[in-house]
Amino acid sequence: TAWRVLQSGGSELDAVERGCGRCEIDQCDGSVGYGGSPDESGETTLDAMIMDGNTMEVGAVADLRHVKNAIGVARKVIEYTKHTLLVGESASLFAVRMGFPYEDLTTQKSLLMYSKWLNQSCQPNYWKNVVPDSSKSCGPYKRPEKVTCKEEQTISQRSVHNHDTIGMVVIGATGTVVSGTSTNGAVHKIPGRVGDSPIAGAGSYADSTAGGAAATGDGDIMMRFLPSYQAVEYMRMGTDPTVACQKVISRIQKYAPKFFGAIVCANTTGSYGAACNKIPGFTQFHFMVSSPLLHQPTEQVVDCI
Repeated sequence: TAWRVLQSGGSELDAVERGCGRCEIDQCDGSVGYGGSPDESGETTLDAMIMDGNTMEVGAVADLRHVKNAIGVARKVIEYTKHTLLVGESASLFAVRMGFPYEDLTTQKSLLMYSKWLNQSCQPNYWKNVVPDSSKSCGPYKRPEKVTCKEEQTISQRSVHNHDTIGMVVIGATGTVVSGTSTNGAVHKIPGRVGDSPIAGAGSYADSTAGGAAATGDGDIMMRFLPSYQAVEYMRMGTDPTVACQKVISRIQKYAPKFFGAIVCANTTGSYGAACNKIPGFTQFHFMVSSPLLHQPTEQVVDCI
């Protein structure tokens, strides 16, 4: 969809908005758009961002409720405000002002996921160091009198597919770089949680003088390292996109060897690459490429490191 927009004369911003927006409509992988990843109260909320690598403007929304086209609302943040990031119910009110319909993001599928989770004593969840024991009960949780810090849950106890994102980097014929993301976040997240996707430099980053990058995976860990910004900086220094992606993953590995995550990188000459962290059940990363050299969108695969 993004490629067709470019070919028919649309701008790079149009391409990212329409491409990510297509995934919101199609509910890609259950992890983008409405009706997926219910939070602890059963509600689906959305995060998205779009970045213009010419002006360095960013529009983003987080914890967006009752509005399906999150990337569209993020674009309006650039066009009609001097802000960068709007959140929660207030972001929804802004969206309605901008003409987006206010509607339910819950579906039978997301309700079923939610009730199944409740029946499994709310496992897995994102609480730690609380009473009652979050590994056995649904709470409500509170702080214990005395805190004993436990090791964070290893990745094997959570499905590596319980969160994901559509991330996109578009490079136009004149070298303009635009990036964007859209997601419904981590399944069974604590309400109010915001991941890496809508954070500039974390979920994605674009700079028309260097390139663009977009990340996916465990946003709570990945956002601490601003991986997309870091990858673009490596490319600015002349690093090959594949190597830039690998260096970013290696950097996170030192602190979180079992994290689930991947990143795609593209520079202004149109070279691209990707890298991912190798963990059980996730040894390769698949991503799509469209370019003048390819007759159709083509799936690429990299082995994780």
